[in-house]
Amino acid sequence: MTIQKIWFENDRIYGLTDDGRSLWQSLLYYKRLLRATDKQRLDYEMDDEGIHWYALDEDVSFESFEYDNPEPTGLARVFLMHPELNAAAVGRRLGISQSLMAQYINGIKKPSPERERLILDEIAKLAAELIDICK
Repeated sequence: MTIQKIWFENDRIYGLTDDGRSLWQSLLYYKRLLRATDKQRLDYEMDDEGIHWYALDEDVSFESFEYDNPEPTGLARVFLMHPELNAAAVGRRLGISQSLMAQYINGIKKPSPERERLILDEIAKLAAELIDICK
């Protein structure tokens, strides 16, 4: 499968495949493209494997358009939408290894509902601590 045409809409990148399918991915996975201007987004090249924005130092593989999770959810969405949060530090506060936190965020592993709630509660606790400091 190759992408014949791309376009951007509603913080997503869309691709029209050589077999006529329209596929998409969230730009939350591609921060440089998310923040790029329309002009920067149009400055790309395609080859047999993907799309390259050399000026932005960003690459999107054709196969990534067929991943199961085109829109991040759960913990991945929280940490991708808030890059100011340090996932490794949140994990340390809970005794969760950096590598496991990275797997949760990248969708390689899915935390149990209980563990996800524990992590989200820790983020809320951190927010409350920061609010107290600012008072």
